[in-house]
Amino acid sequence: MVTTTNLGFPRIGAKRELKKAVEAYWKGDLSREELLATGKNIRLNNWKLQKSAGLDHIPSNDFSFYDTVLDMSATLGCVPERYGWTGGDIDLDLYFAMARGAQKDGRDVIACEMTKWFDTNYHYLVPEFSKHQVFTLSSTKVFDHYQEAKDNGVETRPVLIGPVTYLLLGKSDDESNPLDLLPRLLPVYEQILKRLDNMGVGWVQIDEPFLALDLNAAHAKAYKQAYSALNAARGDIKLLLTTYFEGLKDNTDLACELPVQGLHIDLARAPNQLDDVLAALSDDCVLSLGLVDGRSIWKNNLSRSVAQLETAIAKIGPDRVMVGPSCSLLHVPVDLDLEVKMDAEIKNWMAFATQKLSEIALLGKEASDLKHEIAQSDKIVAERQSSSRIHNKQVQERVSSLTSDMRERKSPYEARAKVQQEHLQLPMYPTTTIGSFPQTQEIRKSRAAFKKGTLSEEEYLEDMKAEIANCVSYQEHIDMDVLVHGEAERNDMVEYFGEQLEGYIFSKFGWVQSYGSRCVKPPIIFGDVSRSQPMTVFWSQYAQSLTDRPLKAMLTGPITMLMWSFKRDDVTWEESARQIALAIRDEVADLEQAGISVIQVDEAAIREGLPLREEDRENYLNWAVDCFKLSTCCVEDKTQIHTHMCYSEFNDIIKPIADLDADVISIETSRSQMELLDAFVAFKYPNEIGPGVYDIHSPRIPTEDEMVALLEKAAKVIPEERLWVNPDCGLKTRGWAEVKPALEHMIKAAKEMRAKTSKKKVA
Repeated sequence: MVTTTNLGFPRIGAKRELKKAVEAYWKGDLSREELLATGKNIRLNNWKLQKSAGLDHIPSNDFSFYDTVLDMSATLGCVPERYGWTGGDIDLDLYFAMARGAQKDGRDVIACEMTKWFDTNYHYLVPEFSKHQVFTLSSTKVFDHYQEAKDNGVETRPVLIGPVTYLLLGKSDDESNPLDLLPRLLPVYEQILKRLDNMGVGWVQIDEPFLALDLNAAHAKAYKQAYSALNAARGDIKLLLTTYFEGLKDNTDLACELPVQGLHIDLARAPNQLDDVLAALSDDCVLSLGLVDGRSIWKNNLSRSVAQLETAIAKIGPDRVMVGPSCSLLHVPVDLDLEVKMDAEIKNWMAFATQKLSEIALLGKEASDLKHEIAQSDKIVAERQSSSRIHNKQVQERVSSLTSDMRERKSPYEARAKVQQEHLQLPMYPTTTIGSFPQTQEIRKSRAAFKKGTLSEEEYLEDMKAEIANCVSYQEHIDMDVLVHGEAERNDMVEYFGEQLEGYIFSKFGWVQSYGSRCVKPPIIFGDVSRSQPMTVFWSQYAQSLTDRPLKAMLTGPITMLMWSFKRDDVTWEESARQIALAIRDEVADLEQAGISVIQVDEAAIREGLPLREEDRENYLNWAVDCFKLSTCCVEDKTQIHTHMCYSEFNDIIKPIADLDADVISIETSRSQMELLDAFVAFKYPNEIGPGVYDIHSPRIPTEDEMVALLEKAAKVIPEERLWVNPDCGLKTRGWAEVKPALEHMIKAAKEMRAKTSKKKVA
């Protein structure tokens, strides 16, 4: 018998109870006490669920009202000066101000920068460090949650983000190395461990995902310094050092030499690392095997997992082996049993977070007791390999017959730009949005009623047309240059398209957290993907008929469609991406044929898909760029292709971004105060750029002066004739009361920049 464990559980609730409570609190419809009670109920349910599943080690402090990295910043007292914090415990209002910004009672502060958590679609709040940084214990959350679980009969393993990973996740305001702050940071970690030791904690989980990335000598030195100090401070606590999302590879010796009592490795992402880690592991260290994939919704291949487990047991014995998920189960939906209407055959191939707990518990049993379960697992693997529902010969033949000319525009950008300007007649600093407009309760109710069959198709079409007409009219009213139809008919930028493509299946309650209260319901790719009919042409054509201004059609690109879906595990990601690319290509061609001259193909997730190790990146970027071009290079020169990317660091992929050869790219830059534009400047990006000037992930309404200041920063480094003006991202999650003044300020800012340009030309 080996120890069974978990690294983290979804905190949103099976039916998004946390989202609803947090948003009600923000609106003033829920008290602080009611919000805290909701959080407590979710935690208790999660702990009891894991205990009833039979797990030996259950995590605590994996719950968060917004983000666990932000929680760690609160615990460590790392609060940027602009929030006016003077010490003491960090309360909810300050916590949410750091997450979302604040603009009331004469107070106006921007939110902390947000970016992707490694190669996932989860976003974290970036810690901000100053040269005078002081760390101090400023939240009792980790202690409170451990005690809360214990009071309810559940012994837990508190989870902390490791000190080295925490520093590497952050940024310094003076461009100094965050690792220089380690000597100031470690005393707070030591204080946390000593207090947990006094509370009787047995194990503490310390997450160090950076340990599986490319490291240099300074990183290695920091790890040795950090864990020497933590080992000295731990008392009777045992430390489980957790790595995930990649293999240790060249960091294996470093990880195995650190003075910790347990090491966790991800065998879903990096199954081949097991032998090397077993060979390097110290004689008294426990090895935690991440055998159940924490980022996949497919059932565990029990035969494969048992084989790896037996390899470990044979080498170090069962007493030194733990078995669990590859990473936190945060990245998968809560409970498959809620999906009562899902296709039964395909559902039988799946496991969500709750079901994965049972898979972990199974692996804790003797292999001889699992003969029936192994046979059932093998049967499912065989069914998927041979299922005619998965494999489509026509799709596979089309992919195999691709030619190089399908991936190139007819003319280079410089020639296309002249043709497009003559055709579109746009002013300097042209204004547009990223695509979506606020989705009101009325829109959502109409969509839901149509799906339920309580609203006729004719009534539904009239509702959507009315909302589109309203969006188009409003954009004309504020003098927007390139309009969008607002996407009233769409539920989600990936789900909407997946619903119209072959090879996808959908859940009703398959929500996962993207950031804060924002949850997404990723489609599930179960087979070969193809498009049977146009998906967006009707709506774009209708919207264009309402205006003489250029209207931009909105599509989701193949890489984002892939990355923001639950992917197949029986083919390569590249193969799925090419299939999706051909489906999007057909849609692009149909839109152009329908008279749409501006088409945006969003690739928000292209950076997200970048392998975490440098050695693996070139191959990924080659096929990712290839798939985007395959999607878009079927149009004439006069058709302007846009793409959008948000919350990404671009320095290490700027050349591949240029290789996409999109006529216009829009990017997030407002929270970073145009810092993300630096990559495009240093590279001398050749095409047009729309640096976001309006942070749509915050309820703040930016002023015209703020936007002008951002555009002036941009104009110093990007030629004015290639600058666009737009928000950071789509406006779906915001309300009209925020959007209208913000967009009107944006239009005025663009016009002010045009006026300044005219004055310079006259002078």
